[in-house]
Amino acid sequence: MGLGLSLTPHFLKSRMQEFPVRQLTQGPKSHWFGYYDKWQVDPSGRHVLGMEVDIPMRSPTEKDIIKIGMVDLQDNDRWTEIGESNAWGWQQGCMLQWIPGSQEEVIWNDQEDGQFVSRVLNVKTGKQRTLSKAIYALSQDGRYAVGTEFNRIQNMRPGYGYPGIPDPYADQRAPQDIGIYRMNLQTGESELIFSLAQAADIPYQGKSLKDKWHYFNHLLVSPDNKRFIFLHRWREAPVNSPDTVNRGFTTRMFTINMDGSDPYMLDPSGNTSHFIWRDPEHICAWTQPEGKLAAFYLFKDQTDEIQIVGPDKMVENGHNTYVPNTNNEWILNDTYPHRDPGRRQTLYLYHVPTDRKVVLGKFFEPQHFNGEWRCDLHPRSNQQGTQVIFDSTHQNNQRQMYMVDIGEIIA
Repeated sequence: MGLGLSLTPHFLKSRMQEFPVRQLTQGPKSHWFGYYDKWQVDPSGRHVLGMEVDIPMRSPTEKDIIKIGMVDLQDNDRWTEIGESNAWGWQQGCMLQWIPGSQEEVIWNDQEDGQFVSRVLNVKTGKQRTLSKAIYALSQDGRYAVGTEFNRIQNMRPGYGYPGIPDPYADQRAPQDIGIYRMNLQTGESELIFSLAQAADIPYQGKSLKDKWHYFNHLLVSPDNKRFIFLHRWREAPVNSPDTVNRGFTTRMFTINMDGSDPYMLDPSGNTSHFIWRDPEHICAWTQPEGKLAAFYLFKDQTDEIQIVGPDKMVENGHNTYVPNTNNEWILNDTYPHRDPGRRQTLYLYHVPTDRKVVLGKFFEPQHFNGEWRCDLHPRSNQQGTQVIFDSTHQNNQRQMYMVDIGEIIA
């Protein structure tokens, strides 16, 4: 029996504030990784990807270049620059990540000749190639990427798309020529598989969406590479429109086959937020289904089966993942600072079988880190499930990357 199955209240109390935190990057420049649902650490557990920037806290422009680099955990956390990008945002960076299954190749988004593209780099040989489209998420076999138009996202939700290339369909509510595409990671060949017009044709709670402004966000491929999630979002008007009616957005979650067939509206509530695949059939997501409390729920794909997760322990929205190699027993998560009187972001583990929560630490975020350039912890596990890496501003009022060892806990 692993240590995680025998945690006692005494153990939790004694360890709650005792987990050492290792700072991986140093100033004067800022470093971070961004989103939580991709591989930051290579399969060996040695090299940690990150981004470096020295611009102040403001929205990036197409002229602002970030540096791509790796931290070597076995060489005094040495930072090595390996590339650069001018297609990025504060929340999700440039989609930098290790290609699943690869010991040598990393990928990130960039701009070239008026197009968003992706770069694939072999970190051992230095050989780089460019693919025709930007990526959003990768299949777990490393063969395909799925993506959507980042200029459309930037037009509808600044900070989650990229600046510099205008949305050519900015005057259309639901274009039929853009949407979700699939791209071959070897050849760069891509095809549109599900359009915004197709999504807009599906009524929302019995009402037409034809008069709304539509975009896609947050794609994620299932562990068996057969389906992927996407969020369909819409607004009453584009963000920069003179129309001041309701600038918020509504969200519903779909799953769909990798070829764009058989879309299924898994969460029709309009409230879907962060999510993760637990296994090929189940998705854990923060939402508020009709008539229920806002919470994390476990959905069974292509059914109406749903059950609450951690109702007394995971009570706030956060960036949730399942820790690898724990049989999906451990969930890694964080919180936002605005609900804490001291503006602290909590990093924690939740053990599903025993309903136990282990707080790894609480990290202060200064007030001016807010809006588009806030710094969420966005915790990520290494591929072994023994270490957690996160972004934080709790030291020296600066965005840097940190690591906590969780091997003793998940044992």
